[in-house]
Amino acid sequence: MSHAAPLLLHVFPGFGVGGAQVRFAALANRFGPRWRHAILALDGNTACTERLRPEVPCTLVPLPHARDATPAQRLLAIRRLFHRLRPALLVTSNWGSIEWAIANLLPPRLPHLHTEDGFGPDEAAGQKPRRMLARRLALRRSEVVVPSTLLLDAARQGWRLPEARLHHIPNGLDLRRFRPDGPPAPLQVPGEGPLIGTVAALRPEKNLGRLLRAMALLRAEGLVARLAILGDGPERRGLEALTGQLGLGGCVRFLGHVPDPAAAYRGMDLLALSSDTEQMPFSVLEAMASGLAVAATEVGDLRAMLPAEGWPHLAAREDAALAVALRPLLADAALRARLGAANRAKAERDYDEEVMYQAYARLFDGLARG
Repeated sequence: MSHAAPLLLHVFPGFGVGGAQVRFAALANRFGPRWRHAILALDGNTACTERLRPEVPCTLVPLPHARDATPAQRLLAIRRLFHRLRPALLVTSNWGSIEWAIANLLPPRLPHLHTEDGFGPDEAAGQKPRRMLARRLALRRSEVVVPSTLLLDAARQGWRLPEARLHHIPNGLDLRRFRPDGPPAPLQVPGEGPLIGTVAALRPEKNLGRLLRAMALLRAEGLVARLAILGDGPERRGLEALTGQLGLGGCVRFLGHVPDPAAAYRGMDLLALSSDTEQMPFSVLEAMASGLAVAATEVGDLRAMLPAEGWPHLAAREDAALAVALRPLLADAALRARLGAANRAKAERDYDEEVMYQAYARLFDGLARG
């Protein structure tokens, strides 16, 4: 590991495979040894390290305190870690790392960049006032990056952060890797009919149960379709049980974590997203770049992300509404093809990852020097 490169300390609530973690891995891979990275996963999950290339200078940092430590003990341990590592920049992610931003309020302060990618299930219906106040106090002297316009509004109006410290950087992706042409992955889902795919961590806010119930409603009408669920997480056992209860065992498969889903998208006929809360979901961007039509709950920036042709397939956060959004796509292959082509064109126009990379690089370099 080159000691000439600035050291960036990244604190994630978890470093499993998710939007923020995948974005960081792509960014680190793009710039290689330009920075050194120390990664701390507060929950101990470091699965996303498999996405980092060998040339990326990276170390995993253990939690600096006992899990049952008091708040004062945790803050003291965090400060000691800052002193020991002496990073050029502290990078925190989402609400789960806010304690590290609070610890950094004490002098001497590290240059600090905080990224917010959305809210968990406990804030799906609205932000908690206590958390809004905590963000306002902890982040008022930090640079803050958000990928969506909804989060930008939250940071301005709810958290009341200084406008000069807010940065709106939409997510981007590798359009050469995620593309319609190329070999598809054989997704082994039995049954007949178009194959719906969904790519999500199996957590409560993703509400995969809604998608399963929408599938059951469509099959009750006689509409034949299959479903491939890519991803893993704490909800898997309950979702598998629900699949059996709904009588979908013959047309639904849980395929688990897929390290490189690019070929998997090419094996799908369309993508479905059933979340209660999102901001700018990578699975939708990846599906768009792969030339897939999308049916989704209307959350986050979905309406801005998709071309106008796809808006009729955005749904309220209800089982029946999602079934309505899916129905015409399952029945009409030509419609799927037209929407998929429009999605690919918009991805090419608006979501090239290099724009995102350079925006983050300017922030990292500027803050690390400061």
